[in-house]
Amino acid sequence: MKPSNPNTHSARFAGAELERFITQALERLGLPAADAATTGQLMAQAELQGSDGHGIIRLLPYARRIRAGGLNLTPTIKVVQERPGMALIDGDNGMGHLVMARAAEMAIEKARICGIGWVGSQHSNHAGPASLYARMPLAHNMIGLYFAVGNANHLPPWGGLSMLLSTNPIAVAVPAGEEPAIVLDMATTVAAYGKVKAKAQRGEMMPEGWMIDRTGAPLLDPARADEGFLMPIGGYKGYGLALIVGLLAGTLNGAAMGKAVVDFNKDDVTPTNTGQAIMAIDLSAWGDIDAFKARVDTLVRELRASERMPGVERIWLPGEQSQAKRMEHAAHGVALPPALQKQLAAFAQELGIPALQAL
Repeated sequence: MKPSNPNTHSARFAGAELERFITQALERLGLPAADAATTGQLMAQAELQGSDGHGIIRLLPYARRIRAGGLNLTPTIKVVQERPGMALIDGDNGMGHLVMARAAEMAIEKARICGIGWVGSQHSNHAGPASLYARMPLAHNMIGLYFAVGNANHLPPWGGLSMLLSTNPIAVAVPAGEEPAIVLDMATTVAAYGKVKAKAQRGEMMPEGWMIDRTGAPLLDPARADEGFLMPIGGYKGYGLALIVGLLAGTLNGAAMGKAVVDFNKDDVTPTNTGQAIMAIDLSAWGDIDAFKARVDTLVRELRASERMPGVERIWLPGEQSQAKRMEHAAHGVALPPALQKQLAAFAQELGIPALQAL
């Protein structure tokens, strides 16, 4: 292995190396070793599945917030409301990855008893891609669902200009048998804001349809993102979906929603009170697990083999492309943009930890 060259576009990094770097950086910033390891693992998983807007690109903003005192490095994550099939936990302004990992564990435990387990969070923080947590119940023969209020408002109500809603993502993971699990992970906007930041990091323009300016004209330059707002999926239907997800993940949990949402891209000090929720559904409560998975396999194959429009090479199922990226990245490493490599090299020197080593 050799040190990475920040000016080399093709430099790739193993998932284990990304995890090592993130973990060591977070430890130097003051996170306890176990918490740094959990967060580092989840952030590296985000990179491996192709969620580059939620992976190592977030390390420097997290560091900025930690240094400004906007995050609690030693939170006491506690249950504030609980019944057999549900719980509400207070994340004590800790790293969102830690809060949601605990929420997923609790939801799975409750689903084993009740068939369904729902756990919401308040006083949490940004936790990376939604699918990380929706996928956690899969290993337990469960369906996972995840909802969150985004960490900055970039969406007005339909027909308005005031930024009162966020990307408010939703993810659903459904186990299959021989086929890969079906994993839907989507923002309620056409593009998540993390993708806008990733485009800016790479010096690329955005496709038309991601954002518009305040006059309604297409906004293509991610460096000008503050001049406009994200577009909801499906027009007014996407606006409605963003609102409902926010009610379930934010308002229900006593977490921030609407004007109370703190833009963590610009404010490193104010606690965000981010709201999230996860639900686990135990397949065994509905009948035979293998029979269910076989039915999912059948449906997947029917969809994949269905008649295609001219020029369409393949019909994809939700999660298949992320799975393909996961396999490709596991074999060949994750490519990081040169500008990000340079920033991370300087950050490593500042912290006194080994720089990222390219494959």
